[in-house]
Amino acid sequence: MAVLTDVRNRRSSMMRDPAPLLMPRKLATALLQLYDVPHPRIKGRIIRGYDRPHALRTARMCAAVAASLGHPDRRVRDYQIACLLHDLGRAGLDRRLFGAIWSWARKRGVPTRPREWRVVHPETREGRETEAFVAHYQEALTAEGIALDAWGKEQVEMRLGYARRLHRQLRRVQPRLSRLGVRWAPWMTRIMLYYYYPERLAHAPAWVRQLGEVMVACEQFEAYSNRQRGQDYYTRNRESLKDATAYLEKLEKAGILSAAVLGTLKTLAAQGAFDRILAESRRAPLSPRDRAYLRSLNPGVS
Repeated sequence: MAVLTDVRNRRSSMMRDPAPLLMPRKLATALLQLYDVPHPRIKGRIIRGYDRPHALRTARMCAAVAASLGHPDRRVRDYQIACLLHDLGRAGLDRRLFGAIWSWARKRGVPTRPREWRVVHPETREGRETEAFVAHYQEALTAEGIALDAWGKEQVEMRLGYARRLHRQLRRVQPRLSRLGVRWAPWMTRIMLYYYYPERLAHAPAWVRQLGEVMVACEQFEAYSNRQRGQDYYTRNRESLKDATAYLEKLEKAGILSAAVLGTLKTLAAQGAFDRILAESRRAPLSPRDRAYLRSLNPGVS
């Protein structure tokens, strides 16, 4: 009876909001506060988690896609918790410094993800990408006025050494997760790392890999519409749903996303499930052109 009630509650929630939060708001707020960390240089100051709104929107989208793919209710609820914390490895992000480093890197074609770094620099041992980046580019960045001191290296590790930093942050928050009644399973960490380390799920159960794919698809779809994130990370001055879709299709061709995951996301987007979330990301209503584009994404419509 309890399971049947839970299913009915979830269906009712999704009728009101096609991409709902499946946990109590109080728990979601407490989990998002795990992104907040003391400033390492200014005593008494807290660095508020930069990625909190992005993480919340991504988690709502991920649960909607996972449910549509047929994952069981309990798994989807646990999955949404992992999605809510998927950027925990960037807790303490210094918006100015992080943006300066990675905008500099992108303009010069420097790899910004571990798998891409190892393609260009196969001599780099896995897990040592941060140190390799510093060795290659510290002098050039310093000349640009971007210091790679200990704090600067933390910002590099937030991308190139993400696995190491995520594990460190999860250890930091584990006591608080326990007090919140959250049971953390190993698969939750693994799907959080899929974007940067897809090879680690090569032999995982199919459902774990699929949830990793869903997280990548939803996280990137939201990020391409995220105005603040685009300005701060990449000095981007416009958002493009076509660019977002093109990037996801590129990931499908690379084998990072499956047709099932991308097709489900497109179907939900075409049905309007993500309109509200994308408008929140833009901090402005979607234009008629954007709405028309989203409606055109239904894979079953030619």
